[in-house]
Amino acid sequence: MVAAARRARERAQRHHLIIQTARALAEADGWDAVTTRRLAEAIEYSQPVLYSHFASRDAIVAAVAVQGFTELAEQLHQARASAVDQQHILAGVAHAYLDFGLANPALYDAMFTLHTGLPFGQTDVPLPVHAGFEELRAAVAPLAGDRHLDTFTEVFWSALHGLVMLTRAGRLRQSQAGLRLPLLVALLQTPPASPPAGVTPKSGAARPTPRHTRA
Repeated sequence: MVAAARRARERAQRHHLIIQTARALAEADGWDAVTTRRLAEAIEYSQPVLYSHFASRDAIVAAVAVQGFTELAEQLHQARASAVDQQHILAGVAHAYLDFGLANPALYDAMFTLHTGLPFGQTDVPLPVHAGFEELRAAVAPLAGDRHLDTFTEVFWSALHGLVMLTRAGRLRQSQAGLRLPLLVALLQTPPASPPAGVTPKSGAARPTPRHTRA
């Protein structure tokens, strides 16, 4: 029993070491530098030992991504819990998300741009992945009104993700960096427009029949 417990503990420590080393290599040199050979050399174990923990490189990236989602959810929760009112909740969560994405580029790529096989948008999504979405959802829930809450959350998430990726790529004006999140927060806090008379929010406005002309 003692020997089995020791082996299990050593295996868990080795598993964690693989994930942490892959993450450190990626942040230093990019994900292209994280090969199974280099990873095995870095942790001073053979490649067969590495494969006894992870079936593929993608599986290692997925493990790093799950770790990232855990950390992101924790930071979003802290931002939401420390805010004094709804406006500060939304702004705090938005800033926490942007700061996380910009401070951890390789980790963020593992979470959102690299192939991992994680089932986004499905019922069997890992709990850490779902937890991050739930923090965003809780931040915008009081503002959704008649709008579909999950879709409203996805719009918020998409805007934050776009800001992270475009900022990292240098595609946005640096002079306006401090204005974008306040503008996003203000837009999300704007009540939904009232539908035209006779049209319910669920039905939507009737679309005009397209007219086709012949040349």
